[in-house]
Amino acid sequence: MIQSIFILDKDGRVIVEKNFRGIIGRTVVDQFADEVVKHSPFFTEVPPVIVTQRYYLIHVQTNGVFFLAVVSRDVVPLLVLEFLTRVSSIFSDYFGNLNEHVLRDNFITAYQLLEEMNDGGHPFNLEPNILTDMIEVPNLINQTAGMVLGPGNTIKSSLPDSTLSRVPWRKANVKYTTNEIYIDIIDEIDAIIESNGSMTTSRISGSVVVDCQLSGVPDLVLRFQNPGIMEDLSFHPCVLISRWEREQVLAFVPPDGKFKLLEFRSKGNIMMPIYVQPHISFSEGTGTMSVMVGTKNVTDKVIEDILVKIPFPSNCSGISLTSKVGTVDCDENTKLLTWRIRGLTPKQPAPILEGSFAWDAETVPIKPVLSVEFTVNTWSASGLKVDSLTLLNENYSHFKGVKSLTKGGKIQIRL
Repeated sequence: MIQSIFILDKDGRVIVEKNFRGIIGRTVVDQFADEVVKHSPFFTEVPPVIVTQRYYLIHVQTNGVFFLAVVSRDVVPLLVLEFLTRVSSIFSDYFGNLNEHVLRDNFITAYQLLEEMNDGGHPFNLEPNILTDMIEVPNLINQTAGMVLGPGNTIKSSLPDSTLSRVPWRKANVKYTTNEIYIDIIDEIDAIIESNGSMTTSRISGSVVVDCQLSGVPDLVLRFQNPGIMEDLSFHPCVLISRWEREQVLAFVPPDGKFKLLEFRSKGNIMMPIYVQPHISFSEGTGTMSVMVGTKNVTDKVIEDILVKIPFPSNCSGISLTSKVGTVDCDENTKLLTWRIRGLTPKQPAPILEGSFAWDAETVPIKPVLSVEFTVNTWSASGLKVDSLTLLNENYSHFKGVKSLTKGGKIQIRL
């Protein structure tokens, strides 16, 4: 199915190359890099599937790192995209904050993981529990040992414990002194907002992430107060689909550790917890811009880690915008201005970013498209709530915790 996988940085340089069905020339990478350059710095707008004369180039992008699959036959694109997404997720679990520098430092482990996750071009082993039993997570000790004894020492000689378990995604004989399970409901808002504040398109993509630290083989039943607000659901293989279709209840034997139990899209109305009001004006060779950021009365929680990005066009120069709140940074090479605000409370006055810039009067003035990111702890934009979590076949006492988190995803504000 998949001929080769290339992992590239944002400049199109190859970090990792893995061929499964013969060697593919790197000219396909050059074709993909041309598409990346066209959309720079908006890498998320690169088409996920690119058709060339000989191959299909399918990719996902994480933190400026591109996971590119080269396919020579007709396949279901979503299958390849899901595989690449799982590869990116497992790499993040192994290496922490995934970026090109971390991959270069751990490229041997990356090759070993790709070898286990794909067999002859077909997805094979994508369970993090099994992979961590086979290939050690990089740390200072095994990295030092690898420098002394060679790179192969990170592969364990014994079979994973999960091969002895009756469920392939869970280790056998798991034991904890304190049994705990934590459930995180994570909502991500995507929207395109016009200059008058109206939303052209909007959606909430949610996920339920579970961190399971329970002994034995627990059989869990999770009930929601309002399961009807979810649609386009995607489940972890541990979930009994028939039980959900019949009762709207999640029954599952969880993997050990952290995993994504469920992904969904919310049906409800979208309530943006933040607003961004930009204004720009042009005169002969100069321009002025102001951006106001404030909170809306949809939650009493603090809006944290606010990041406003303003990509000025290439015909602008001398960009000088300042604010009394947060930090402002402008890259003269990419013309990208970033404004970071640590947090805003509902009663806090709305901060303003303002200043001027110069532009080439012989060219046509171009209005930039702003983007904003943020996080809101202990608040769910979708409104999804957990009703109960029941442990059926184990008798020990255990602690349960539920937390909500809302993040700003792909939010664009047009001028």
